Amino acid sequence: MVEILSNSAYFGLVISLFSYQIALIIKNRLKFVLFNPLLVSVALCIGILLTCDVSYEKFMASSEMIGYLLIPATASLAVPLYEQIELLKSNWVAILAGIVSGILAGLTTIFILALLFGLNHELYVTLLSKSVTTPIGIAISSQLGGIVTISVSVIIITGVSGAMLGEYIFKWLKIDAPIAQGVALGTASHAMGTAKAIELGDIQAAMASLSIAVTGILTFFGAWIFSLFI
Repeated sequence: MVEILSNSAYFGLVISLFSYQIALIIKNRLKFVLFNPLLVSVALCIGILLTCDVSYEKFMASSEMIGYLLIPATASLAVPLYEQIELLKSNWVAILAGIVSGILAGLTTIFILALLFGLNHELYVTLLSKSVTTPIGIAISSQLGGIVTISVSVIIITGVSGAMLGEYIFKWLKIDAPIAQGVALGTASHAMGTAKAIELGDIQAAMASLSIAVTGILTFFGAWIFSLFI
């Protein structure tokens, strides 16, 4: 029975959706910061694959359909941005300054930590793409000579961390401006941060949607410049 299910063309799709739905239920009932839906669903998927002895290749092949939804899901982020276009026009200088500051802070932090821990060039450039979406991060890492698999892992960890802790950091630092919250989440934690921003409000969602796009573009050039330092 297990073999039949694992060889199904939709096994990966069903397992992914099932795991995420269970993760949402756990989050809504327990309401604990560590029970991030993405983190929990990944753990559930890994557990199911190990239990059923299904290879990663089979899982990916049977869950390709989810990947097709990525493009329309990304395009839909333009909707909240369009709805807040007047707010964007009147605050574009502050928004752009916030995005650039976030990018420089992230790249500079990686540079300093690389010096402190004595990382070689390969590991250093691997970490430079931590705050952009996975497709852009893969492109940056591969072009700079980094280890792509580690880059993807770091990107996921960065996104999950931002989505889990962002709201608590805002409360701790008393950052209650919706624009600032959205810019911070979109710049530091890419898609997962944007998903959290959507939960916080329409303005946060719009600013995060803009930030994730601008951050991806500017980080591509910023990472190349910083890669020359080590």
